[in-house]
Amino acid sequence: QVRLVESGGGLVQAGGSLRLSCAASGSIFRVNRMGWYRQAPGKQRELVAVITSSGSTSYADSVKGRFTISGDNAKMSVSLQMNSLKPEDTAVYYCAASRLGDDYWGQGTQVTVSS
Repeated sequence: QVRLVESGGGLVQAGGSLRLSCAASGSIFRVNRMGWYRQAPGKQRELVAVITSSGSTSYADSVKGRFTISGDNAKMSVSLQMNSLKPEDTAVYYCAASRLGDDYWGQGTQVTVSS
């Protein structure tokens, strides 16, 4: 089992910034990918950004150029720097980790962007 704990959500005005962090614990050996997903009210959960253990990153088109994902293999943590936030970024953000074909999820953290 992999346990994920997120922090850093909150309320921010449009154009502002937030940084989300996620720490993994438990059976973290062989975690090969970590990332962030989000789910807005009435919408499906969607990928925001992922980073592999080798450092490769991938972003949703809607956040490219505004969000940056970074990881620390030694600490088994991942962060998401979110700049130029828009009201449409409002959602619950979930940290996720993949290990040996299984996916693990954090409890989620609310991000609200006011216009």
